[in-house]
Amino acid sequence: MRFMQSDGRGLLRDLFTLALLIVLVVIPLRVFVVSPFVVDGESMHPTFENLDYLIVDELVYDFSAPARGDVIVFRYPKNPSVFYIKRIIGLPGEKITIQNGTVTVTKADGSTLTLTEPYVVDEDATYSRSFTLNAGEYFVMGDNRPNSSDSRVWGPLPNKDIIGRVDARLLPVAKFGLFPGATSYGAAEPAAPAPSTSL
Repeated sequence: MRFMQSDGRGLLRDLFTLALLIVLVVIPLRVFVVSPFVVDGESMHPTFENLDYLIVDELVYDFSAPARGDVIVFRYPKNPSVFYIKRIIGLPGEKITIQNGTVTVTKADGSTLTLTEPYVVDEDATYSRSFTLNAGEYFVMGDNRPNSSDSRVWGPLPNKDIIGRVDARLLPVAKFGLFPGATSYGAAEPAAPAPSTSL
């Protein structure tokens, strides 16, 4: 009986194919499409905890605009070498009003939306503040409202600083899932009609 002897060419071919796949698929996917992000801190508690391992979709906003409720990773506007994770609350052209911890959004068409936010850690907020967003600006906040440095502190987030949306949590394994932190807020109340005048 004769056995075929391997000269190593098959192994080299397999290694070359694997290396080629890594160069052509894995590396571009990692560089241009998705990137890992490890949560550092408690600003998004209880939605995300310190050391949660997340996957960020960097292409999603090339095809659609950031949406209210999206959890995003971005460069801190005052120090672009620092990365933050927060939730989008306000969109360009809107007015954000915070009164005793309740957030109300006034849209460009005059309709209003009072946010129901079951995911937040309530704060002892006795203050009232309003912020008006310009084109290309977003209002972001952490879910752990008493312990979050966000748009309430340093102002609106420019669109250019947004890296991408959190689309998956890989670790801890017990919390593995797609679109962690996803939420919706319902419909806005229409603007009040202008008062009519009679001559």
